[in-house]
Amino acid sequence: MATGALALSVVIPCHNEEGNLPALFQSIHDALGPLAISYEIVMTDDASTDGSWDLLKRCAAKDPRLRAQRFARNFGQSAALWAGIKAAQGRHIVTLDSDMQNDPQDMPKLLRGLEQFDCVCGTRVAARRQGDNWVRIASSRIANWVRNKLSGEEISDAGCTYRAFKRECVAELKFFKGMHRFLPTLIKMEGFTVTEIPISHHPRGAGRTHYGISNRLFASFYDLLAVRWMKRRMFRYQITETVN
Repeated sequence: MATGALALSVVIPCHNEEGNLPALFQSIHDALGPLAISYEIVMTDDASTDGSWDLLKRCAAKDPRLRAQRFARNFGQSAALWAGIKAAQGRHIVTLDSDMQNDPQDMPKLLRGLEQFDCVCGTRVAARRQGDNWVRIASSRIANWVRNKLSGEEISDAGCTYRAFKRECVAELKFFKGMHRFLPTLIKMEGFTVTEIPISHHPRGAGRTHYGISNRLFASFYDLLAVRWMKRRMFRYQITETVN
């Protein structure tokens, strides 16, 4: 993971989101422009089969703040997110989805939270009551309840990948498939502070959702058991003095 002079890296995984990308980039620039900070957008295309990659290449040629990379084949959201984090050069990192359900206008609020915490996670619980159908609300609540019950956490929206954190929070993490769902827990296990703040939640801008009940809960069950094992077996130590 490179360390540069940039203040912020906005890391976004992408799979078949051609219809959302232009509006997403414009929204990010609109949200970050008034902050007068240096930033980059790091996109990882997870082997899209639509025109996402061609669009990313055209946008990157026009916008020096955009960097894009493409997987040789589809590796999944966790891999795309982690590849973007590894490529990020900013002191702080924000991760969000590319489907326009996460509102870039919430980014300043997340970044302000880093004044008191090491990691700030968005929670869509309140916003979802106003827009999502009962199936999505119920599946999200069930998935979060099971994850919290087995992991000993109290995270209200573990499935939300809209987060801001200091780059040192993830410096020692090891990648595994499905890790994006458990990033707050993994960061806490490294000794960093984590909080949640309410964020907006919008209908998908274009394209089709990649999620349902099966991959919200059942597909992540084995990952959850692994995280539970790690949390119970992990230990931390401090050295108070050394002699050469």
